[in-house]
Amino acid sequence: MPQKILIVDDEAHLRMLLEQTLEDLVEENGVELLTASDGREAVEMIREHRPDLVFLDVMMPHMNGHEVCEQVARDEHLRDLPIVLLTARGQDLDRRRGLELGACRYMTKPFDPDDILELARQLLALE
Repeated sequence: MPQKILIVDDEAHLRMLLEQTLEDLVEENGVELLTASDGREAVEMIREHRPDLVFLDVMMPHMNGHEVCEQVARDEHLRDLPIVLLTARGQDLDRRRGLELGACRYMTKPFDPDDILELARQLLALE
């Protein structure tokens, strides 16, 4: 069964950029990429598809990334899911809150695509 990465962002161009960034994992390792455009859809996708890694925007409509982290942390079958928060907000308070809510990493936008790819390889143990 291929590993899955869920990309969640309300901005289509950022979802596409992340998909292009992670395309090497699809080609080299058969990783499946899934996308969601808001937090509510993300929670549904996480429960339905059980991804192995989530790249999650913080500021989104319907349910923000922090709320998604809280939902995932409350589910004993999902709480070990690695979530990387991606946000334009780089203040220490925001970073601490995201990590306290269960994210394993917190990266600020704009991000370096090479860093995203390397992090995905590490978290999926593809190195």
